[in-house]
Amino acid sequence: MNLSPRMVDDVRTYEKSHGTKYRIMLLWDSRIRLPEGKEGYDILVQCDFSKPHKITEALLPYQDELLAITCRSEANIARFAKIIPHVPYLRTPTSESLLWATDKYEMRKRFRLYNSKIVPAFTLVKHNTKTERDRIKEKVGFPMVIKPTNLAGSLLVSVCYHPEELDKTLRAVFRKLRAAYKKDGRLEEPKVIAEAYMEGDLYSIDSYVDARGGVYHCPLVRQRTARESGRDDFYNYLQITPTVLKKESVERARAATESAIHALGLRSTSAHTELMKIDDEWKVVEVGPRLGGFRDILHSLSCDINHTMNDIAVRIPRKPIIPKKCKGYAAYMKYFAEKEGKITGLTGIKKIEELESFYSIKVNKKIGDRSVFAKNGGRSIFNAVLYNAERSHLLADIRRIEQMVKIKVEGRNGKAKAVKAPAKKTGVKKAKKK
Repeated sequence: MNLSPRMVDDVRTYEKSHGTKYRIMLLWDSRIRLPEGKEGYDILVQCDFSKPHKITEALLPYQDELLAITCRSEANIARFAKIIPHVPYLRTPTSESLLWATDKYEMRKRFRLYNSKIVPAFTLVKHNTKTERDRIKEKVGFPMVIKPTNLAGSLLVSVCYHPEELDKTLRAVFRKLRAAYKKDGRLEEPKVIAEAYMEGDLYSIDSYVDARGGVYHCPLVRQRTARESGRDDFYNYLQITPTVLKKESVERARAATESAIHALGLRSTSAHTELMKIDDEWKVVEVGPRLGGFRDILHSLSCDINHTMNDIAVRIPRKPIIPKKCKGYAAYMKYFAEKEGKITGLTGIKKIEELESFYSIKVNKKIGDRSVFAKNGGRSIFNAVLYNAERSHLLADIRRIEQMVKIKVEGRNGKAKAVKAPAKKTGVKKAKKK
């Protein structure tokens, strides 16, 4: 259900360096219109994913040629689970493990059974009534985080500090929930959970899990959230890899990650794990049975890791290739305006391309569009990828972006207010001179 030009390039690059040839099949649910411009595949197979016999019929001509099957999109993991029974001779995760790993409530129940120390207090939110809110308060306590169980990108995620805020948040979330699931193309039934709010430093790690549960890890990624930048939102504003954590701390993070992966029974797949570092303790926020967003670019730039081919390798199976040393530092910035409303001015974005660390940028909004926070279902103004061999130079360019980008958003009274990117600390230590 997903095939980006970057994925195709990674496969073709591997073919040239290893003297082999693969054909790429795009397997598509015929109930969803195929977008124009989809290219890079050698074979296109469309069938109704809701009808098992149609899936078998569509794949039958290729059964003896299939090497591996993967899904890179969080929104389509439920569809991936429907395909697995029809490719019995490929190494895959089980359909059950995929469902556990894409439902935050079922995931946390598995974590609690396997290792209760890695998960905070949580509960399912059934509806918004005073009785239910009192039960949630007793079970989780304030402050708490309210989040849908199946949406990615921090959509409709909010923190609540008191009962009035909980009531307001639940009313807003339940009002927007079904529309958000439909927009994301989710097959799952919309659900909401509440969990204890954790204060600490957010990290993520992508791992490859072989058929016997062996886990191979990529370098950790430091994630600076919008809340760290003074915003009332939960999206990942800035992601930098590799980190400057001590070896002992990295090992503890990897151990918590492996506990979470094994709790979900994942195998023959990649896994994207988000963790919270609270003093010297690591808590697992969630695990996704896929590669993390933009990790293929970040790990390729910083450490020469072919993330796409490693994702395929553990499914063939072959041992993934992870260089022991990295050559530099990469960052991914997701930029939102400070307030919601009509965008009346965008300045400084073109100047980003002149920076020493610039790699690429995707501008998602233009003048006249509306600025909407991630917690309310909105998307970013722009996304930028940066790389530099010197960590101090990378941090300097991040600071330059925060100072020069300005966005004017028209408020409710009709007046435009200029907002700048957060200019606070990046949450990472300064690098020593090489």
